[in-house]
Amino acid sequence: MAAAALVALVGGAGCSGTGYPVRTYRMGERVQLGSLVYNVYDSQWHTHLGDGAGSRIPENRFFLVRVSITNSGTGETMVPAMSVADDAGQSIQELNNGDRVPQWIGFLRSVKPAETIQGNLVFDCSPRHYKLQLTDENGQQSAVIDIPLTFTSEMPDVPVPELPQKK
Repeated sequence: MAAAALVALVGGAGCSGTGYPVRTYRMGERVQLGSLVYNVYDSQWHTHLGDGAGSRIPENRFFLVRVSITNSGTGETMVPAMSVADDAGQSIQELNNGDRVPQWIGFLRSVKPAETIQGNLVFDCSPRHYKLQLTDENGQQSAVIDIPLTFTSEMPDVPVPELPQKK
């Protein structure tokens, strides 16, 4: 009886509520969940999207995550919505509005067999270290992709004043 309890305890360690282990992948690694194959290539932080008076301003910052998703199954399937989670476990859902998001992948995503879609997911969140939370098309298997916290220069074009020349 003790051996059975030990097997049940060890077998359940590291598993999600669905009974499948939740594995963590690095950015750039191929992740297969059910018939969906995910890959994250890049991430960017933006203080705004678009230019001028019509630019879109986030509550925090726009976090764009570049993904590709392939349907390796035999039937058309919907790609579930995704979220990111910070190190404290706070989860933020992707935005369903892609206004001014370059190469937005869309929110309702239907993928035919052997088809690949790619583009940017968009989140409104504070700059932190995040993990992208993924599920298969049935919500039974899940995985996370670790996205390192990186920043690119967002330097605006500022004219350099000319110094007066000495006579």
